[in-house]
Order: sequence, then C-alpha cells, then structure tokens
Amino acid sequence: MNLTDEIHKRKTFAIISHPDAGKTTLTEKFLLFGGAIQTAGAVKSNKIKKAATSDFMEIEKQRGISVATSVMTFEYNGKLVNILDTPGHKDFAEDTYRTLTAVDSVILVIDCVKGVEEQTERLMEVCRMRNTPVIVFINKVDRDGRDPFDLLDELEKKLNIKVRPMSWPINGGREFKGVYKLYDKSINLFEANKTKISKDVVRIDDLNSPILDELIEKDADKLRHDVELIDGVYGEFNTDEYLEGTEAPVFFGSALNNFGVRELLEKFLEIAPFPQPRQSSDRIVSPEEIKFSGFIFKIHANLDPRHRDRIAFLRVCSGKFERNKFFHHVRLNKDMKFASPFTFMADSKALLEDAYAGDVVGLYDTGNFKIGDTLTEGEDYMYKGIPSFSPEIFKELINLDPMKSKQLEKGIEQLTDEGVAQLYRQEPGNRKFIGTVGELQFEVIQYRLENEYNARCRFEPRQFFKACWMTGEKQAIDDFCKFRHKNIVKDKDDNIVFLAETSWILNTAIQQNPKITFHTTSEFKI
Repeated sequence: MNLTDEIHKRKTFAIISHPDAGKTTLTEKFLLFGGAIQTAGAVKSNKIKKAATSDFMEIEKQRGISVATSVMTFEYNGKLVNILDTPGHKDFAEDTYRTLTAVDSVILVIDCVKGVEEQTERLMEVCRMRNTPVIVFINKVDRDGRDPFDLLDELEKKLNIKVRPMSWPINGGREFKGVYKLYDKSINLFEANKTKISKDVVRIDDLNSPILDELIEKDADKLRHDVELIDGVYGEFNTDEYLEGTEAPVFFGSALNNFGVRELLEKFLEIAPFPQPRQSSDRIVSPEEIKFSGFIFKIHANLDPRHRDRIAFLRVCSGKFERNKFFHHVRLNKDMKFASPFTFMADSKALLEDAYAGDVVGLYDTGNFKIGDTLTEGEDYMYKGIPSFSPEIFKELINLDPMKSKQLEKGIEQLTDEGVAQLYRQEPGNRKFIGTVGELQFEVIQYRLENEYNARCRFEPRQFFKACWMTGEKQAIDDFCKFRHKNIVKDKDDNIVFLAETSWILNTAIQQNPKITFHTTSEFKI
C-alpha cells in the first residue's frame, strides 16, 4: 500500500461534549463495533459498574468522569480509526483544546434531555476557530427529553452552525421505537441492549407502505409528517459544507443501549476527512509529503503506575514514522530514535513498526519533550496552534513532608508537563505557584502526587488575575521586573511571567510600559 492509500485509510477524530452527555460510553460502543472490546461497561449515574475502557486513571474510575485525553485505535470496514476521548469537565478544557489540534474532525455528543450546555458552546467555539468538521450525536433518546425539532433549532442558534438530520427518532422516552435513516430510507427498531450490537434493520422504499404501519403502528403518520417537514426545511445534506465546518449532520440514538451508533460510525467513516495539511511556522505541510513530521500534543506521566513511565503523544502530520529511525527534535536541535513506539487501546499498548499521517504514536519520554514540540526528518519548523493559556486560578504549593521533597519536585514537574496545570517558580526561596483553569485540577494533582509519587502537599490560594508572558526591550523588562519583583515568576521554559493581581493592575502595567508586550497565551514563543 503506497503513502497516499495509507493516508486515505485513516480517520482521526475527537469525541467532545458537556460532562455526562455520554461521550465515554459512545467511545466504548465504537470500540465494540470495531471488535476492540467484547462487552462494554456501563457508565451510569456517575458510578462505573465496570470501569469504562477509556477511563484508565484511578481517580477517573472513582469519580466516573474523564480527566485526561485517552487515545484508542481500531479497524472497521477497511478504515483505521483513531479516537481521542476528551475530558468533558470544564476544569480540563485546556487538555481538550490541545487535543482538537491533533484531530481532523469531531463528533459532538448532546444530551437530548439537557440540550446544548455551556461547555458544549465553548468547545464548539474552538472547532469554529479551526473550521473543524463536526457531526452531532443526540444521545439518550430513549429517555423523556426535548422535542427533536426544538433541539435542532437550539443547535443552530447556540452553536452558530447549520444542521441537517441524517436519522430521525420514532417517538421518544419510554415510547421510543427506533430511528429512521433519512439517507438510505431504512428503519432500525429499538431493543435495549447495553453490551451487544443491534442488527434489526428494515428497508422502507416508500414511507406510505403499509409495512411502516405494521412496524411502528400509531407513530407511522407522525414519522411521515416529520420526514416531509425535514426535507422541506433542511434540504439536502451538503458534504462540502460539512468538510468546511459550516454544516453539521445530526444523528439520534442511545449510546448506552448501543442504538444508532452503527449508523453514526459508518456515515462518519464515509464522509469524515482523512488527514489534512497543517500550518507550521514556515509553511503548510501536506500529509502526502515523503518526509516525516509530527508534533507532541499531550504528555502523560504514569500511564502504567507500576512502571512510572512517561508517555508523549505524537500526532503524525506527514510522511512515515518508523521505529528505530533517527528524527530531528527541532526545539532541542538534536536527533533521536525510538526503540519502542506504540499504538493505544486506552491503557493497553501494542508495539508498532511504522505510522502514517493521522496516526497517534506513544513515545516513551525521559524528559526530552514538552507539549508543542515538533519532530521532523531534518527541517527546522514548528507546528503552530498549541499554546498554553493564562490560568484562572492560582495557588501556592506547600510541601507537607520535607523528607519527600525530591518526590514532590519530580511529581509536580511531570504532572505539569502533561499540561493540566502550569508551574511557576519564584526566587529566592524556590516558591512554586500552580495555575489552572478549574478547582478540580488541584484535587487531581494532590491525589496523583500522593498515590503515584508518595508526596503530600496542600495548596494555598493566591489572588492573581492573569499570568502574562512578556516580550519587548530587554532593559524595559529588567526595570519592570525590579519594580514588580513580588509578582515576577518563571515558567517551565524559563520565560519571565508577570502575575497581575487585578485587571486594573494589568491595564496600568500595559499603559505605563509601552516597550513591553504582555501576552496571555504562550503562542508568541513560536
């Protein structure tokens, strides 16, 4: 198989949603269809009866939420599918934003009872910034929820995107009978089944057929009326508009009961884009270029707590990645080779010999990588669009066990390398400030420090409004740092950062220091 064929075989996407919409459950059902797992564990009422395959960290299993991005690969109908299951909780939004830089399309899960929620809108804004193609899956239609037409109106209004139903629910809640597939005129009859694959499909060439009345009885006339209305209001599905990110096909189903998932998966594989060109600091890089390139979008310490390993997640962007071949680490300006790269199935791994554009490769890391690092076959460019954002909550890290200082130092270094929080150091005194976008991250960090590194700590709140990186005239920055020394820290790359206590203080600093530019993201470093 040549390079182009390998690229066209691959589909790499993220599943995003508000917490509890059913994202992790949907991921599991995809794996079930792909034969990657035999039975699915149900995620129900925030308690995992059998821990979800993609939630591998102990704290995720306890709380029933995803707090790290999982990567899973499987084959289905001749396609190689790479799924990135992202955290839904808003406190881990930054991890999700970075994950969206590593995918070519997105499946957005909506709870039919709750509709479009706040976090859904934020995630969609990021997709719109990148014109990422989006497919919507309206989940839990077997529960009493919102009217499907009302949900479509809300999607268009709140997410600022045109929608086109591809399947349609026959009744809902306790009266749910199944879905009618508008694109091939067939009906899937509903049968609650959490662990196996539903196969009951009936083709209806004519909605006026008496077979329809026999199948769904009193709901037949309503379905005929709904389909007529859909065709009149929404028109034909436009694949080009979907690929441009302006139109979203919509599917209805129940991930928990394995219903409507096959239709979603098969249509996704038919229309979703294969790996696309990417913008670097020098030029646009095509996936079909012969020479390899890729970037690190995530780092995870202790994927296997027994081995204290550290994994860098590499998105291949062009060419062919090969085991034991030397590649150029652009930031460090050195060549590296990888003896044991692997592919993922949540927490299980398989050694791989090669990978192509669209694939996600796990690399064992001894501290060489940071998020955003680029590997090439010799060229010195960096992939763009993977910034750190200014945190919203700041706390000082206090060591509760001086005998474990080395463990604490190593633990906080590795955990903040993962990108769930930012570490700032202040001298003299080696004070450590942690910045996050949500309170839950502190709980996760504290839990993991104690359970993975045997280090105990507490966090004391500090009143800062924004963290700002500074560029400009060196003398002006030096003078500002002397004047504001109590608010000056360094990030992990030794960049100088100003921690402003209030918006007024920040605005005043900007006005009084015209030779300094204050940045609220780290994108300026590229």
